[in-house]
Amino acid sequence: MSIDISDASRVAKLARIRVEEQALPALAAEFNTILGFIEQLSQVDVEGIEPMVSVTPMRLPRRPDDVTDGGQQAAVLSNAPDAREGFFAVPKVVE
Repeated sequence: MSIDISDASRVAKLARIRVEEQALPALAAEFNTILGFIEQLSQVDVEGIEPMVSVTPMRLPRRPDDVTDGGQQAAVLSNAPDAREGFFAVPKVVE
């Protein structure tokens, strides 16, 4: 796949990046370099290799995934300037 100047201009527009007209050829060349690197990666044989989430073989500490109520409604609402019926009360902002 090859990126030309019109493709580079379109990518810049979609990314909402202002690129001057004279800089488009360099941007297209940079995109083509990146795509060439990706094509090189796709040629690597990864058959039988398990995916990994880290380069270090360690397991992250985990906690039990237990659903709790929290039981701190009164403490949380004590910070509210206006609380009604167990909820934060806010002024109406849309008429």
